[in-house]
Amino acid sequence: MPEITEGQKAPAFDMAADNGARVSLAGLEGKTIVLYFYPKADTPGCTTESQDFSALVDEFAAAGAVIIGVSRDPVKKLDRFKAKYDLKVVLASDEPEEVTNAWGVWVQKKLYGREYMGIERATFLVDGQGVVRRVWRKVSVKGHAAEVLAAVKSL
Repeated sequence: MPEITEGQKAPAFDMAADNGARVSLAGLEGKTIVLYFYPKADTPGCTTESQDFSALVDEFAAAGAVIIGVSRDPVKKLDRFKAKYDLKVVLASDEPEEVTNAWGVWVQKKLYGREYMGIERATFLVDGQGVVRRVWRKVSVKGHAAEVLAAVKSL
């Protein structure tokens, strides 16, 4: 599993997104990208994280950043999730498991003594040249979106 570090080129991605769109690193060339990975749509922590990013979407846009939430959920589930909570961020589906593997967030997890594979809650800040500028691993949701916004503004 690759370890994405600050200062390296961002791994390419091209994913199906909500509302029948596609989102790719190449298509966002020149833009600052906040790529946040979350385990599963419509679960408490993932909902709060997506709502927090959505609440700040205008501030991110003013700072020149695009926010993309990534999970392995199918696009239809992402469409329902986005509509249910009136989310303002782009939600992308990595059903083929290529992006979560390339970004090193498909990891072994443990819950109540049970081990399983799942998405690590992680966020990556990529500048307009496609270089990873900040990495947040094992994200705690509370206050995270505001912390990422501060990092975007400091670029």
